[in-house]
Amino acid sequence: MRATGWRRNLALTLLAGVLSTSLAAQGAPRKDFQIALDIYNVVMNYDRYSIFDDVTAHVKDGNATLTGKVTRQDIKTEIEKRVKKIKGVVAVKNEIGVLPPSKFDEELRVRVAGTIYNNTAFWHYSTLEKPPIHIIVEGSKVTLTGTVRSDTDRKLAQSLAMQAGAGNITNKLMTEAEARQSLEK
Repeated sequence: MRATGWRRNLALTLLAGVLSTSLAAQGAPRKDFQIALDIYNVVMNYDRYSIFDDVTAHVKDGNATLTGKVTRQDIKTEIEKRVKKIKGVVAVKNEIGVLPPSKFDEELRVRVAGTIYNNTAFWHYSTLEKPPIHIIVEGSKVTLTGTVRSDTDRKLAQSLAMQAGAGNITNKLMTEAEARQSLEK
């Protein structure tokens, strides 16, 4: 299963590269979609970005707005710095929130992650270099983000988070099909 996630990430990277090269050869300006793919790759390849962080980028006319939550200020700062270097990015508005330090929240993050990723139904996700389910905990409120294969996986992840002691859960997980549809818009 590890190869599937690796192939998907490679395909996105190659797609971004092919589109950029093709547009550059034609002298055409970079489009927002290619910039968004480059931002996705920058975020995913940042070594300190983990399953406890969630960053989303919206690009309009080369202006990138970064949103989401991260566990540390240096992650927010470094992602912004890296995004500013991407070809075609005109400006970056960094609206990424930094989660306040909390021993209880940290323990809950680890418990929820362990309960989800140690479940046999999610082993194939846990073997990926960058597991796709992100667990954001703020003030004991849990938000699940990222992608899963099916609606069954989405519901099971929420159920497992509840078993780990998360009482207040927002489930923003998307199936791979929903994520594809969202990219096409």
